[in-house]
Amino acid sequence: MMKVVLVRHGESEGNVRHEINDDPMRIVNLTARGRRQAEAAAERLRDVPFKHAYVSAFPRAQQTMDILLRHHDLHPVVDARLNERISGMDGLHVDLFNDLVRPDYLHIKPPRGESFTQQMERLRSFLDEAAARHPQAMALVVSHENPIIAALTLLSDTPETACLQKLDNCGSVEIEWG
Repeated sequence: MMKVVLVRHGESEGNVRHEINDDPMRIVNLTARGRRQAEAAAERLRDVPFKHAYVSAFPRAQQTMDILLRHHDLHPVVDARLNERISGMDGLHVDLFNDLVRPDYLHIKPPRGESFTQQMERLRSFLDEAAARHPQAMALVVSHENPIIAALTLLSDTPETACLQKLDNCGSVEIEWG
């Protein structure tokens, strides 16, 4: 079984503005607080024997990963399957998205977006491939709240409630996959 530590990126400028950023080409950076959160997470994870590192294509996730890897001699692989959930609502207030999907968080697919279940399958594809490549390894993954919750939901017997979990900036969870 591959072990994976999934870390949400530190606080970003978009988090502060409550603004959706699901386009990795639109630069949204960590805040000073987000960098401090990442530094604290780096200390928490300093002695974990990571063998592999993966990160989403978003600058805020890559900035977080750079800080986390200060104590590890690894070069992260960028994998777009770890990207934020595609809402099709980039730049809009998060409440607009939340109001849209609230009636059926698992299945509602915004126009030009993806459903939570589609996101879950994207994460399953990443986890299956990583576990096939590194079956007994410990991997560090930096992503976003939605994809990390999608990974946790894949492991749950109650997806209707598991998909509603929250994860703080630089919060982490460890899972086994394979």
